[in-house]
Amino acid sequence: MKFGPVPVEAAVGCILAHNLADAQGNRLFRKGRRLTSEDVARLRAEGYEEVVVAELEPGDVGEDEAARRIARACEGPHLRPMPAAGGRVNFLADAAGVFLVEIHSLEQLNRLPGVTLATLARGSVVRPRQIVASLKIIPFALPEAVVARAEALLQGNGPLMGVYPFQPRRVVLILSGHPAVWPRLMADFEGPLQERVEACGGVWLGARPVRYEERELARAMEAALQEGADFLILAGETAIMDEEDTAPRAIRRIGGTIEAFGAPVDPGNLLLIAYYGGIPILGAPGCARSRHPNVVDWVIPRLMAGLRLTREEIAAMGHGGLLEDVEERPAPRQKEFA
Repeated sequence: MKFGPVPVEAAVGCILAHNLADAQGNRLFRKGRRLTSEDVARLRAEGYEEVVVAELEPGDVGEDEAARRIARACEGPHLRPMPAAGGRVNFLADAAGVFLVEIHSLEQLNRLPGVTLATLARGSVVRPRQIVASLKIIPFALPEAVVARAEALLQGNGPLMGVYPFQPRRVVLILSGHPAVWPRLMADFEGPLQERVEACGGVWLGARPVRYEERELARAMEAALQEGADFLILAGETAIMDEEDTAPRAIRRIGGTIEAFGAPVDPGNLLLIAYYGGIPILGAPGCARSRHPNVVDWVIPRLMAGLRLTREEIAAMGHGGLLEDVEERPAPRQKEFA
């Protein structure tokens, strides 16, 4: 593509690079316009002797066609690309759910000259018709080789991005602790967790208080599964402190497996993710009783969308995982020994 100033008489068929105004300051022509002989005559009449233009050469792909081709290669589940205009294609979500993007592939795409794709953060909760990504071709045209490289990159690595819809999962909350604190546990945890689940299209089956004992927790989980629950949340008087703690042992007792314990998210480090077959079990830390952002706001939407959270996915949450805006916390008291 040639780009630069040319005599106005030589600009027929070229793409105008800048907005131009008439003698009164009103817009005459907008950038990106392909100039006709009538346009050139008007420019001459307005006193223009030279204009900055782009001129496509053999092998160049115009900005809109380049955007359309790369957008087709970007398409993933539940995304709707809008028509290309000005080298831009916006992608809309066509369902409520969780937006995911492969960050490494996104970075590779954005390293190609003249190609930019901006997206929401990985794991964002989205609504129908929300813009989740915007592709913009920077110059007025790209070489065919660059467009082909973008297509090959995207088609060779699986879907670059997509929206994963919420599922109507049936959720039971199992609260464990001494019977004397059951009313407080119910008051503290049920409201905030129910709101989060129902915001993701879930069906709340209620909370079940039990003693914090391995056998009692196992019985409560088995009973909830027999009721038809397909998502269990465990919370209680005390957080899970180790993979050999009472709650993880109860999960293994019923045949479940521990996927990850501990998360690089604060508040919410003491998170546990487990599975009973394909049914997720979330061991929620004490911060889950708060309506302020914490780790459960990151994991509940993904689990409600049917996404399997792995140890690797949890580890990746460390970037941006510091959610509390505090200068410094007071250090915990140390026990004094005589």
